[in-house]
Amino acid sequence: MAEPSDFPRTATYQADPAEVGRVLLLYSGGLDTSVMLRWIQEQYGAEIVTLTVDLGQPGEDWDVVVGKARDLGAVESVVVDARKEFAEDYVLPALKANALYGGGYPLFTALGRPLIAKLAVEQARATGCDTIAHGCTGKGNDQVRLEATVATLAPDLKVIAPVREWQMGREEEIAYAREHGIPVKGGTEAPPYSIDDNLWGRSSEGRAIEDLSAPPPDDVFNLVTAPEDAPDAPEDLRITFEAGRPVALNGERLPLVDLLERTAEAGARHGVGIVDHIEDRVVGLKVRDLYEVPAAAILIEAHRDLEKLVSTVHQNEFKHILDRKWAYLCYSGLWYDPLREDLDAYIDSANRYVTGEITVRLYKGTARVVARQSPYAVYDQSLAGFGESGGEFSQHASPGFIELFTLQSRMAHRIRAARNGEADGG
Repeated sequence: MAEPSDFPRTATYQADPAEVGRVLLLYSGGLDTSVMLRWIQEQYGAEIVTLTVDLGQPGEDWDVVVGKARDLGAVESVVVDARKEFAEDYVLPALKANALYGGGYPLFTALGRPLIAKLAVEQARATGCDTIAHGCTGKGNDQVRLEATVATLAPDLKVIAPVREWQMGREEEIAYAREHGIPVKGGTEAPPYSIDDNLWGRSSEGRAIEDLSAPPPDDVFNLVTAPEDAPDAPEDLRITFEAGRPVALNGERLPLVDLLERTAEAGARHGVGIVDHIEDRVVGLKVRDLYEVPAAAILIEAHRDLEKLVSTVHQNEFKHILDRKWAYLCYSGLWYDPLREDLDAYIDSANRYVTGEITVRLYKGTARVVARQSPYAVYDQSLAGFGESGGEFSQHASPGFIELFTLQSRMAHRIRAARNGEADGG
C-alpha cells in the first residue's frame, strides 16, 4: 500500500502528512470509509472525528454507524440530520430551475455534496480538526464537489483523499479490514454496483452496468417498481405549487421533506423515474449511470408545465437557457460560484407567479400532466378555439401582422434568390 508521502501535493489545500493532527472524516460506515478510519490513524498518527450526514438515505441505522466508528477508534462520532436543509436550500432551488444535467440527471448527488462539505467545515471548526478526509476516487465528480466547497469556505483547512492515494483494490481493502478486525458491511463479497441515494433519487453504476450493449440488469432497481409490474390502473396526483414551491398533494398540505417522500412513494409504485443515462463527467470521462428518481421525475414535469402556463413565450425561451447553466454549475461542483447565486435571483423572480395546481397521471412508468390551473395563467379559453373572438384578439388583424412579421424573411429570400439567379446565369 502506498504511503501518504509517496504522492506529491499538487494543490495548496492538500494536507502535508507532517502537519495533520486531527481529522474530520466523512463517514458512511461502508468498507472504504471504515478502512480509511483505521488507515488514517496508522499513517498520520491523527485523531479522527467522524461525520455522517442524513440526507434521507433509506434503511440506515445511524446508531450502528456511530457505534462502528467509535469501535474503530474515532474520538468523536457525529450524525447530522440535514434532510430539511437539503430539501429547502438545495432540492427546492433545483426544482425551480427544472435542473437536469445532460437532459436526464436531476442532480441528487451533486446537490448533496456541497451541503455535506459545508457541514464538514462547520464540524471541523467545532471539534478542532485541521483536516477533512473523504472517500472519493480520482475518477469521480464528488472529489471536485467536496474539495471545491472546502477550499472555498475554509482555505485554511486541508484535505486528504486516501482512496485516491492508496490505490487499493477491493480485495486489498478486504484483506486490510480482516487484518485489523474491521467489520465489512454486507460481507466480503463485492457489491454488484456502486450506490448513492437520498431524498431526491438513487444512482447505480459500475460492473454489469458498464456494458452499453446490454439493457440494465434486473437486480439494479430496488427503489422503483419495474413498469411492466406496476399497477394496471393509473393514479392521478394533484400537486399544488405556490411561487414555484410544491406545498400540497391531493389537497393535503405537507412539509417539503414529507411531500418529497410521498411523491417518491407514489412514483416508485407506478414505475416512474427510471433513467438510463450516458453522462459526461467533470473529469472528462463518459459513463453510464442508472437513476431511480420518482419524486424528481414527477415534480420537475409538473413544475415545468405550470411555469410554461404562467410565463410568456419570451420568459420560457430565456429561462430554459438559464436552467441548463444552473444545472451545469451544480453538477460541476461550482455551488459557490457567484453566477449560481445570480441565476437563483432571476429564477426566484421568474417563479413568483408559478402558483396553481397540476394533475399528473402516473401509469406504467410514465408521469403525464393531464390537467392544470392557475390564477396567473397566460391563457384565455375564449380565445383558444377556432371560432370568431373579440376582446384582446381580432382575427381581422392577422393579415397585417403576417405581412410585418415576415417582412425581413421575405425580402432576404427574394434578394438572395435574385443574386443566385444572376450568378447561375453568368
